[in-house]
This record gives sequence, structure tokens and C-alpha cells, in this order.
Amino acid sequence: MQESASAQRAGRYIRQPTGYRAFHPAPLPPDPPIRLDGEIQFCLSQADRALGRLDGSILTLPHPDLFVAMYVRQEAVLSSQIEGTQSSLQDLLAAEAKILSRDGSSDVNEVVNYVRAMNYGLERLKSLPVSVRLIREIHAELMHGVRGHHLTPGEPRITQNWIGSAGCTLSEATYVPPPPQELPRLLGELETFLHADSALPLLVRIGLAHAQFETIHPFLDGNGRVGRLLITFLLCEKQALIKPVLYLSHYFKRHRQEYYDRLQAVRDRGDWEQWLAFFLRGVTEVSQQATETARQILLLREAHRDLITAHFGRAAANGHKVLEYLFDHPIVSVNEIQALIGTTYPSANNLVQELEKHRVLREVTGRKRHRRFAYRDYTNLFSDS
Repeated sequence: MQESASAQRAGRYIRQPTGYRAFHPAPLPPDPPIRLDGEIQFCLSQADRALGRLDGSILTLPHPDLFVAMYVRQEAVLSSQIEGTQSSLQDLLAAEAKILSRDGSSDVNEVVNYVRAMNYGLERLKSLPVSVRLIREIHAELMHGVRGHHLTPGEPRITQNWIGSAGCTLSEATYVPPPPQELPRLLGELETFLHADSALPLLVRIGLAHAQFETIHPFLDGNGRVGRLLITFLLCEKQALIKPVLYLSHYFKRHRQEYYDRLQAVRDRGDWEQWLAFFLRGVTEVSQQATETARQILLLREAHRDLITAHFGRAAANGHKVLEYLFDHPIVSVNEIQALIGTTYPSANNLVQELEKHRVLREVTGRKRHRRFAYRDYTNLFSDS
């Protein structure tokens, strides 16, 4: 089948020696260039404005770093759910608090790995730009010891992969990425695009880069999760956000079929503009949601500070200290509280009971010993309804 000139704008399908057709993406930026008018211009303006508001709202938080961990956890859960895991945010928090055994849940292990990969990548960005090397390191962290760990973590594939319904063959695939011998060149071209001087707006470049990475599909597993991490890493590297609190997995999950269809339309028809409009609408929607979450965090913190001041008497100072701790460690034990405030176990237990009485904390194990208490009003702000 002969592709039209518009389809070849994104690349072309080439028949391989064994008979199947694989897609060979063209280098970025697209040629002819992206039309930055009409719908794209409107969506870009909305996204830039929403992203700016989000960045400003994070500055209003008393300790922004305390809240970043929850955004990372939320992203880990949602991005992993797109790939078929069933773990919830509460499962992840329970595993971190050692309520739920990680040995018994491969799904939870995958989410824990995602958190580790995200944090590893954010730390590496201090000394290493977004690059093929960073992408490979992130993939190794993501896949270590979980489903797919035998599929060469951190190494681009050396065999052909494909995308389609469960059990489909190569000839029945919805999409066949480029053959493995093309990967070094294609990844090199993508890295060149990421660091080249360009007049294209940053969000457009990031949208193009995400779609191109998913089109290349360089690994045997984990491409979707790494590609979504790439969005956040680029936003942080380019200083579009002071903190990593924008994640599109919630949007991609809610519009999963359109997400796949828009990416495929780029390959089949060269329709970059509709993909970018979809991507930019996601940036706007998720930025607005995150901004509202930041506002709700402030309201919750002030309400509980007022409650502690009004009802805890001489224990108020320790109550405030525990409250701040809960924003980074939303599931705690009495022993943790004892270590935090440096008092006796009975005093720590009394403080926890007081927090439980006023419904700041809720016991979540149902045990008489080794109990854990959750700051549910806070974690519920991040749960995917």
C-alpha cells in the first residue's frame, strides 16, 4: 500500500524481508511544519496559562517538597494502571508502611518501582540531561525485579515487537514499531531534537517527543510508563515547573482509546495537529486539577491546625509536629510518632488517640498490635475516583 505525502510527514511503513510492514518514523520536527494556528494556538494558550497557575499554586504551599511525594505516588499508580495493574494508591501506601506485603503482590511491586524510577530520574536530572542514557537508566530502575524484568531492562530491544489485542500475531498487529536495527539512529535523532535550538513552544516540543518515543517503542516492555515519565522530566529540565507535580496519566487513562487513536493517526496520516491539541488539552485539564488539589491541601492543613490548637492543650505543639509529618508519611505507627516527638510511648499513644478521636487519623489495620493510622483526608485528595 502506498502512503500519501501527508502520511509520510510522520514516517512510512516499510515491508520487511519476512513480509510484515514496520513503521519507520521521520525525524522531528515534522515536515511540513506544525501549523501553530487555530485550535493549536488556542489549546497552547490555555495550557500555558494553566501550567503557570499550577506553578504559582505550588509556591503557596508551606513546604512544597512534602507534597511532591504524593503526586509522584499518584502518578505511579495511574501510569501503572494504564498498563493493567490493579493496585490503588492505598495499596501503595500500605506497602510502604509495611501493612501489605510486597512479596505477595507483583502489581504493588511495579508501582513501587515506578516511584523509585521517578525519584531516581529527578535526582539524575541534576547532573544528566534528558537523553538516551537517562531513558535507559530509568527503564532499568522501572523493570528491576518485576514483571518483564527478564526482557533486558535498560537495553533497547534486539527483536521486533508489536502492539495489538491479546494473543495477536505480528501480521495481525495494530501497530508494528521500527525494526531493532533502526533504534540507535532513531533514538539518537530523538535526543538531538530534545536539545536542538527550536522556535517551537516547549509544550509542543514535549508533545512531539512523547509521541515519537511511543512510536519508536524501543523496549520490549515498559515503553508507556517511560514515555509518560519523559513528559515530567522534560518539564522539570526546561524549568517549566519548579516541582514535579504535573502528570498526564490521569488524563490518558480517562481518554485511553482516544490517546491510542491520536498516536496511531500520527503514524497513519501524519496528523500531528490533532495529537498536539489532545495533548495540550490534557496539560490544561491536569494542571487545573493539580492546582485545585494544592488549594484543598492548604484548606485541609489550616483546618487541622486550627483543630489541634483549639483542642489539644499542652500537646498542641507535638500535634502540629505530627500533622506536618503526615503530609510526607500519611500512614504512621505509634512508634514512629514516639521517635518523631521524642517522648514516651504512652504519651505518643495518647497523642495518636487524640488525633484519632478528632478523625485526623484513622486506624487501618484492625489489629490490636502493630497498628497503623492513616491520614485519609489527605490521601483521598489524590485518589482516583
